[in-house]
Amino acid sequence: MYEYDIVQIEMGAFKGKPKQDHHEIIHAHAQEGWRLVQLFAPPAMGYGTATFMELYFEREIKR
Repeated sequence: MYEYDIVQIEMGAFKGKPKQDHHEIIHAHAQEGWRLVQLFAPPAMGYGTATFMELYFEREIKR
């Protein structure tokens, strides 16, 4: 059995850069036993960048 955590990172409106460092989020989750499964970004808006991205993590539930 697995559990999942989804982290949404907002993108800056003008430069389109993430408001949080996704590398730090991935490393922090890895230290807690999470595995990055997917990074999702929706289709670009009219000005050419996504408004957010999501990081999907999973880890096995230990019984």
